[in-house]
Amino acid sequence: MTAADTTSLPAPAAPVSRGYWSGVGRRLVRDPVAMLCLGVLLALILAAVFAPWLGLADPYKASMIARLKPIGTAGHLLGTDEQGRDMLARLVYGGRLTLMIGLLPVVFAFFIGTALGIVAGFAGGLTNTLIMRTVDVFFAFPSVLLAIAISGSLGAGIVNSLVSLTIVFIPQITRVAEAVTSGVRALDYIEAARASGASALTVIRVHVIGNVLSPIFVYATSLTSVCMILAAGLSFLGIGVKPPEPEWGLMLNTLRAAIYVNPWVSALPGVMIFITSLCLNLLSDGVRSAMNVRD
Repeated sequence: MTAADTTSLPAPAAPVSRGYWSGVGRRLVRDPVAMLCLGVLLALILAAVFAPWLGLADPYKASMIARLKPIGTAGHLLGTDEQGRDMLARLVYGGRLTLMIGLLPVVFAFFIGTALGIVAGFAGGLTNTLIMRTVDVFFAFPSVLLAIAISGSLGAGIVNSLVSLTIVFIPQITRVAEAVTSGVRALDYIEAARASGASALTVIRVHVIGNVLSPIFVYATSLTSVCMILAAGLSFLGIGVKPPEPEWGLMLNTLRAAIYVNPWVSALPGVMIFITSLCLNLLSDGVRSAMNVRD
């Protein structure tokens, strides 16, 4: 082939640059366990959101003559509870409160804890000391005891449960955010941005946030199942959601006296908590694996 022939050939195509998040999505889609868990969680969320249009029985309607009907009873596919209320309807409607109280505190804690951790890690010095020593005070108590103490002092209720669980998870996310930000702050491009005259707010917004959000987000996803179990535990103890609201932890509490009469119906809320928390854990592992691998 002559030089003239080579000049007529088309230039090789430039490699396509694929974004980091698109790579995460591709790897996550190729994970069958994560996709199965995501499907189960989406089914639970959709069922809870569209519960009024599914043709279910009234979850609050009691009937003393239909108490503790077994699974498979005509008109009550999953039986009835200790007051004769339809278990299928209460489980579906209960998913609304259980998932909301299990997810929202982590979302709130993610934003608040990330902001505090980034400020502490980037500023250092006295600011870091004030924020992190305050966080360490909360780490002196186990998460379960801290949640019980805060909920007990605030009183039972959905809002108080959200507040108490948010307070429990803010210190954990703050510590992770501070550790990641402290590592990023020492990198060369941060020093170069500072030397160029960029303000601290600009450096954080442009250079820091994008590099620390991934590990913080991965850690936060691992807290969702813990938060849901804690929320159910608070309701089980009577310091979470108030009766007669359908909530899986509260349903476990009210059905515990019937465990010797109808154990299968009594175990259904616990089964739902187990399946949901297991799917959240496995999905979190899938997200972590997808975000830790780079193309």
